[in-house]
Amino acid sequence: MRITFLSGGLWRHAGFMRLWAAQTVSSLGARITREGLALASVLTIDAQPFQLGILAALITGPSVIVGFVSGGFVDRSSKRAIMITADLLRTVILVTVPLAAWLRLLTMEQIYVVGALMGGTSLLFDIADHAYLPHLIARENLIEGNTKLATTESLAEVGGPALAGILVQTLTAPFAIAVNAVTYLVSAIFLSSIATREEAVERPVKRPTLVSDLALGYRTMAENPLLRPLLVLAVVSPLFGGVFSALYVIFAIKTLGLSPAMMGITVAVGGIGSLAGTALSPLLVRSFGVGKTILLGFEISALSALFVPLASGPLPVKIASLMVAQLVGDSMAVAALIPAASLRQSIIPRAMLGRTAALLSVGAGASAVVGALLGGTLGSALGPRTALFAAVAGLAATPLTAFISPLWRLAEIPGGERKTAPSGS
Repeated sequence: MRITFLSGGLWRHAGFMRLWAAQTVSSLGARITREGLALASVLTIDAQPFQLGILAALITGPSVIVGFVSGGFVDRSSKRAIMITADLLRTVILVTVPLAAWLRLLTMEQIYVVGALMGGTSLLFDIADHAYLPHLIARENLIEGNTKLATTESLAEVGGPALAGILVQTLTAPFAIAVNAVTYLVSAIFLSSIATREEAVERPVKRPTLVSDLALGYRTMAENPLLRPLLVLAVVSPLFGGVFSALYVIFAIKTLGLSPAMMGITVAVGGIGSLAGTALSPLLVRSFGVGKTILLGFEISALSALFVPLASGPLPVKIASLMVAQLVGDSMAVAALIPAASLRQSIIPRAMLGRTAALLSVGAGASAVVGALLGGTLGSALGPRTALFAAVAGLAATPLTAFISPLWRLAEIPGGERKTAPSGS
């Protein structure tokens, strides 16, 4: 089996290597912030389930607004400049948390604001990043590039949560977040050193509107039978994922009795699973085809989440149950995400990548906000465990809707990029 992470021509591509380095350091820091904001809420301010639901909603909610306004903007602007600006903004935003904690002024309201601003700037970075990669490397290198980027995401998932737990216990959660502020600054420095020029951006004859940009993104995906199932998955699954994001920390800490370090270690096992997924993905694609790898990967990942609400008994058994969910779930999700992202980047016109990514972000963000608020409400009314069982049922049902689609029968990514965008672009 050829491990794309270890081989391939991108090792000699200076621009990609700098992009990869930027993504590596920011991914590690992002895990610290992801756990740190929730842990700061629970351990420093004693947040309740409904407050964590609000926080999760505010972190994902800006994707609706940012996605709504940024798709066409990204397509018609320098992607790299947008990414650098987003990194610098994230640095400034995160510095306010340890500063407020040092002054003993940190409140839940500030964490809400920080979560919302981080969600918005991170989403803008991700949209630009998705659109930038096909400008930086050749189409035939997209799977290799996505595999390498996914590998370091996985490595960050291994080390980041465990490091976050240790930092929270030694420095406290607010000051652990300061570590991430530095990583975003380092990421901006790496991105600014890329010398590769982007292709000239075509200016539209007719001035587009926010609605027309989203409509073009929708038509680009909805009119393609291979992309339509990915659109459905991207919009529906976050509804149930939002329940998990709202309740996982409080379920692990308060219901199961894990310490922050223990929870960080269990989440880190998901990083090991993600790393395995990057190695499994090429093998699964060759064995089962692109479509089956995508859909079976998402289905198995969803079913594995059942081990979270099933966790009970002695503490080692609870930890083992969470580890199984993380290991299987993350490995199969990553194995599916790599060909899914490569499929979109290969057949969507480059001039439409920002708008389609924005469309997916708007749909996923709106769905995740509803899910997070629903999760907080159900967690308070029924208990976190029951709410998580309901989320698993929804996650498992969603991929099944695509098993009768043409995507299920797709063996290989089609040979050429679509040359034109829908009219009006």
